[in-house]
Amino acid sequence: MTKIRMIDVANQAKVSKSTVSQYLNGRYSHMSEKTKEKIRMAVEELNYVPNPIARSLKSDKTKTIGVIVRDITGFNTSRVLRGIDDFCKQAGYNVLIYNTDFDEEIEKRSLLALRQMCVDGIIITSTGKNSDLINQYTSSGYPVVQFQLEYQHCQTDIVLSDFKQAARQATEHLIKLGHKRIGFMTQDFESSVSRKERYLGYLEALKAHQIPFEKELLNIWDRKAGFEISPIEQLHVKNPPTAFFTQHLAITVDLLKVLGEYQIEIPQQVSILGFDEIPMVDMFKVPISVIQQNSYQLGVESATLLLNRLDKSSDSMEYKKVVVPCQLVKRSSIRMNEL
Repeated sequence: MTKIRMIDVANQAKVSKSTVSQYLNGRYSHMSEKTKEKIRMAVEELNYVPNPIARSLKSDKTKTIGVIVRDITGFNTSRVLRGIDDFCKQAGYNVLIYNTDFDEEIEKRSLLALRQMCVDGIIITSTGKNSDLINQYTSSGYPVVQFQLEYQHCQTDIVLSDFKQAARQATEHLIKLGHKRIGFMTQDFESSVSRKERYLGYLEALKAHQIPFEKELLNIWDRKAGFEISPIEQLHVKNPPTAFFTQHLAITVDLLKVLGEYQIEIPQQVSILGFDEIPMVDMFKVPISVIQQNSYQLGVESATLLLNRLDKSSDSMEYKKVVVPCQLVKRSSIRMNEL
């Protein structure tokens, strides 16, 4: 099949190639209606589709951005993507999405591929393992916006939920219901500022209510290995936790599987509060209380930061951080602890 070129449209309409180019770029205020109609009909008859890459070589913009996520099927990630896509559509930008499956090498290849495809900028939720490459991009003036997770040595514009305040609010909610031994289930947080913020919020709430932190209540969860300590073992010690506070949807799901397998009743035997909304939670026998992130707004704010960066005539190295509030959603997975 022969590829239709701009010159073919010009020959069909009997106008110059530059006139066709002006028409395609919307610069036809001084063009006669007859000329516009001839070009429109030629484009339609030849089924001509402009080459965005060729056009970008002249305009220095592809009107396309890249988005790199760790799990495209994630409940919150899908809503972030919707926010990004909706905002970009309104601004006339296209979105290319890359999925990494939490693999740092795939993430690196995605960053390189999108740069080679001349996307105007990148939005990423990173593994934290490609900070040098991301810093190389931003130091050269190439716009990158991170969302969801913050890493200490990765300097970009970033959009985050208010993790510390949300974790403190959740912990205080449990404390006000009489829970003093609250199990804190989290991924390793030493490399991630955002994960540590949740931990600090938890500690702040305990301190504010004069409850000493007990190390045995901290349970580290790994995506492959699962829980460092079995939640069932935690519940069978002399002075067990009366509530578990999980810091990620995947942790909550694994916890519920373990409790279900051992027929642990919620909230009669242990109360549960999770970070992140759970799909179809209203269908659960016991709907789980959660800290709900405003994922759609995270997407909108990420796209806004990136497009604002693109629209600036001079690139400022002063990076911006946007913090989006979370919401505590109270359901029936927490009971009053009267002990």
